[in-house]
Amino acid sequence: MPTYRERLWPAPWMFVAIALVIPATLLVFLPINLTVGVVVAVVLFASCCGILLATAPTIEVLPGEIRAGRATLPLKLCSGVEAFFGQEATLERGQRLDARAWLLLRGWISPVARVRLSDPSDPTPYWLVSTRTPDRFAAAVQRAKETGI
Repeated sequence: MPTYRERLWPAPWMFVAIALVIPATLLVFLPINLTVGVVVAVVLFASCCGILLATAPTIEVLPGEIRAGRATLPLKLCSGVEAFFGQEATLERGQRLDARAWLLLRGWISPVARVRLSDPSDPTPYWLVSTRTPDRFAAAVQRAKETGI
């Protein structure tokens, strides 16, 4: 049972942005056929929304491991977690970013958490993960490490 779980759902403005596919599709299909244009526009919009929802990754702190999307990290290889908000998060995603880091970033989620790795054989220095509540994520990892769960 996870001690922390967060699904990185898209922000509402993403659906508004995707809705721009409707007028673009209508511009292409209206000269051909109005009915076909409307049907294709609605199906395309629904498909884009469905893909966005279906591909939203999950972050979990489970007994003995951290899961971020499809990746799994044993807690014994985690040497700490830091939470970043606002300008600090922007710097972590940009100027301070190590090219060797493993990333699970979503552009519609500003805060990030950096999970430092302690495996000397792993060239990856840390994971950088988008999360709406990086402080709660860091606390859950720390609790899991302390309790050995």
